[in-house]
Amino acid sequence: MTTRENRRQKGFTLVELMVSFFIGLIILGASVKLFKSGVDASVLVAQRAELQQSSRAAINLITKDISMAGAGLPPGGVQLPTGGVAGTSKYACDQGGTCYMPTHLYPNGNYMYGLIPGPNNGVQNGALIPATGASADGITVAYLDYAFPLNQYTCVVSSGSTITLTPPVPAPVPALPAINAAGVGLQAGDLVMVTGGNIATIVAEVTTVSPTVVTFANTDPLNFNNSGGNPIIGNLGYIFNRSVAPPAGQGNCSATRLFVVSYFIQLPAAGQAPRLMRQVSGLTPVPVADDIIGMTVSYDLFNDTTGLNNAEQRDPLSIAGVTPNQIRKVNIAVRAQSLSQDGQKIQSMQLATSVSARNMSFKNRYQ
Repeated sequence: MTTRENRRQKGFTLVELMVSFFIGLIILGASVKLFKSGVDASVLVAQRAELQQSSRAAINLITKDISMAGAGLPPGGVQLPTGGVAGTSKYACDQGGTCYMPTHLYPNGNYMYGLIPGPNNGVQNGALIPATGASADGITVAYLDYAFPLNQYTCVVSSGSTITLTPPVPAPVPALPAINAAGVGLQAGDLVMVTGGNIATIVAEVTTVSPTVVTFANTDPLNFNNSGGNPIIGNLGYIFNRSVAPPAGQGNCSATRLFVVSYFIQLPAAGQAPRLMRQVSGLTPVPVADDIIGMTVSYDLFNDTTGLNNAEQRDPLSIAGVTPNQIRKVNIAVRAQSLSQDGQKIQSMQLATSVSARNMSFKNRYQ
């Protein structure tokens, strides 16, 4: 007699499969969420680092220029041409006639200081920055460039619009670079401070330059030369008329390149992020830091009229009896901001520092 065994088949029930499926989904969802959190954190960290790099680059460049403010200039600054027909001299403008700061005329009767404050003057075309709905401060500093050895040439005022520069005799070793050497020499738009004619000091804009002759023609873009109309003081003709013919092989003037550096924020087209720009003399500005949406600059001054310290002043020129020469400390705050990859989460950062310009006013604050 044959006996049949009934054996149960091994496997999973539908309920067990459903439970396992849902547990797997939970684990998978948690893993995906954890992975996304890690990616987002990596993006934010990278973005934060990029913002910090942009902010530090901006702060470092600005503080370097501010620390040089007034270096080599006569005490109190330089009177620019007066009495002519060309009008007030300009800063923050290029050779094409484009001026990048809303206010770009030298203050107080066309006078060049080592530092020119720019409250609410720091956005090109006077626009408002979309991220803040406000403007920003600008700043302009002036100092002599001793890195290029222009002052080692023998300088002769040839006319009311030209100077001749020749290497000294005997020639130094190593030889001096040509005054129009590519990349480092003079070019149209550079400013030159010339001293001569019984210690008269003027600033002129280079219009053309050859290996030996620098020309400062009238109607220059920045209105420095101003030779038409015989200005009373401040142009090269003023030195020429006061100078005597130099002995053979000697000069009757001294020339040094002058940097006038302006910082402002530009809003590029096509919705690009704002960026900080650096513009030198009459040359084309260049970007130095991206994602900069704000810059605030204030000044600590010693008022030698009242004997008091004026701290955190954004507009020193508005204080009666005070000039930029009395600035002893500059306080700068730069704000950077950018978007994350999804276009919604915002990262922002502000860095601040203070700089005591070595050629500006000094007052022992602990007295």
